[in-house]
Amino acid sequence: MPSDCSTAGGQKAANTTLAPSGPPSARLTLLFAIACGSAVANVYFAQPLLVTLGEQFSLGSGLLGAIVAVTQLGYAAGLFLLVPLGDLVDRRRLITLQLGLLAAALLAVALAPGTTALLSALAVVGALAVVAQTMVAAAAHLTAPAFRGRVVGAVTSGVITGILLARTVAGAVADLAGWRAVYLFSAVVTATLTVLLRRALPSGRPPTVAMPYRRLPASTVVLFARHPLLRARGGLALLVFAAFSTLWSSVVQPLSGPPWSLTHTAIGAFGLAGAAGAAAAGAAGRWNDRGLAQRTTGAALVLLAVSWLPLAFTRQSLWALAAGAVLLDFAVQAVHVTNQSLIYAVHPDAGSRIIGGYMVFYSAGSALGAIGSSLAYATTGWPGVSALGTAFSCAALLLWATTRHLGPTA
Repeated sequence: MPSDCSTAGGQKAANTTLAPSGPPSARLTLLFAIACGSAVANVYFAQPLLVTLGEQFSLGSGLLGAIVAVTQLGYAAGLFLLVPLGDLVDRRRLITLQLGLLAAALLAVALAPGTTALLSALAVVGALAVVAQTMVAAAAHLTAPAFRGRVVGAVTSGVITGILLARTVAGAVADLAGWRAVYLFSAVVTATLTVLLRRALPSGRPPTVAMPYRRLPASTVVLFARHPLLRARGGLALLVFAAFSTLWSSVVQPLSGPPWSLTHTAIGAFGLAGAAGAAAAGAAGRWNDRGLAQRTTGAALVLLAVSWLPLAFTRQSLWALAAGAVLLDFAVQAVHVTNQSLIYAVHPDAGSRIIGGYMVFYSAGSALGAIGSSLAYATTGWPGVSALGTAFSCAALLLWATTRHLGPTA
């Protein structure tokens, strides 16, 4: 009889893991949000430091985008190779191991002696920063469907806040102690979060898939091949984050030169102008839970296209830049949260693979925007950057208009 009771208890625990009745605790949700924001911030620390890094490592203006692009390409590789592990192994062990390795990679960036070492370490940082998406998938897995939109929105708010504050923190710390101190500081924060999450996360292998690791990447491709909604929302992610990266990977150049000649701190502070994006994440999650995903997406994409009107006047007005940044960040993050809530519902048992595959599109778009905007600025200046961002935004709106009929079961 004890054995039967034990077995029943184990089955009950497994069923609870598979079908949660509510959201995770507020404490765990908050810790997820903070850790996600901290992890993803590492991908963006270099943006307000590009001119300084270019001078120290002898990179011309046309090559500055490579610093952002190599991090994003590392991020894409990590999304495809590491995030799917969340469907296969103990998430607690996976998350804390990746965070520990991320702290070591950040230390390597801070100590990089030359260009090759810097770019290599940044690629590794990008690959390991995908732990943020592992945590998003874990939070969704621990949440009942009726609460999933708001929990994903809350955790993604942490991601967005990390992206926005990354520029502000990097600029301020670099002005006070140099660019290397930015990555040393982040290494310490990451190591601390590793310990906290080790204590807070529930353990236990998620009973979602039973396949060898070598088949996980291929199964991700199969999922996207079978479900049009995944492809459509992945395409939207690529285009909206290409527009996002077009702005934030290049705006440091006009702000660093005449007539503005701003400091690292001042440039980084413009990340705060987009803080509305964090509000968009929570609101978009609630709207998705109410069945308004398509309306949210359409309205956000219109705002994204409109945001480039004030952004085109960045060289004439910092107020125009601030207004455009608010609109752009709000729009991008509303689409992003809606995308994640919709795609997770397609196949919850493959949540890590779906989130990871979707974020490959995000990373590819970010790299495309970084490289494209650097080349555009080097050849045609800020008008070329504005035209590029507008093109990405209008393409996203067109894609949504032609795929809006797709639903989670398509």
